[in-house]
Amino acid sequence: MEKNQPENAKITYVGLDVSKDRLDYTVDGQSCGHVPNTESGLRKLSAELSAITPPARVVCEATGGYERAALSALLLAGVEVCVVNPGRVRAFAHAEGLLAKTDRLDALLLKRFGEKVQPRLHVPMDPSAAALRELLDYRRQASDQLVAVRNRLELAGKVLRPLLETQARFFEEKLAEADRLIGEHIEHDDTLRGKAERLRQLKGVGPVLAATLLAYVPELGHIQDKSLSALVGVAPFARDSGSSLRPRRVRGGRGVVRHVLYMASVAAIKHNRILGAFYQRLRFAGKPASLALVAVMRKMLGVLNRLLADPHFALAQ
Repeated sequence: MEKNQPENAKITYVGLDVSKDRLDYTVDGQSCGHVPNTESGLRKLSAELSAITPPARVVCEATGGYERAALSALLLAGVEVCVVNPGRVRAFAHAEGLLAKTDRLDALLLKRFGEKVQPRLHVPMDPSAAALRELLDYRRQASDQLVAVRNRLELAGKVLRPLLETQARFFEEKLAEADRLIGEHIEHDDTLRGKAERLRQLKGVGPVLAATLLAYVPELGHIQDKSLSALVGVAPFARDSGSSLRPRRVRGGRGVVRHVLYMASVAAIKHNRILGAFYQRLRFAGKPASLALVAVMRKMLGVLNRLLADPHFALAQ
């Protein structure tokens, strides 16, 4: 289980299915109510759930953004929320033998999932960090589009090449603009600026990784290293069965963070003396390069976690 509440805590789990236009929810696990996914609908839902005894704890899936308004309204009303991976919920449904899928069934399923699994509470995001995440989402989109255009340029003919070159320059300008806005946003916020400066004390951590961690890993500095590694997706999981001892593999986690952390680890093994030596020890021990890099990523996360958790922690020179 993933409990992060006292053993004797009494909670009323509420399943909440989120769609673009409507929110379906169940309190008793039998009947379902629904409200529009609008400001007035959220006010009604928040008022109802905040009055429940024992206190309500809402379980909903990450839906790519449609759940954000609901999360903000519920947290503002003092209602606890757990945001879970849709894949885990679907696997839970399959384990129950439930193959049908409707908004009502999903709400009922989410309530049962919460009661059985007891997922971790959603960590409320600071408004400044939420704005930083939006800027980083924009930067990532511009970067992805720039890469796609450059890839097309490699095979472009005389007619298409000038158009693609113009398009590439456009995305290069947007990427530079995004970097400027991200830098200004962090610089003008005392909390973000202080955390970013602390993170960048580790050689190999650049402005993009520091901003990514601040925006996508609000748990940094507040949880144990092993839990943090699993959240990001760099924790190795065993795959043993009987006498079969297969290599461990990382899986799941927050891909956006993992991809940026990977590039930072490549830079770190070249420019950070301690991390570089750690990587070389693993390679000399016969570990594959990919495994050694993941180990460096995990060690970097641990150090960065400690930097934010302990203001007196100092890095080795």
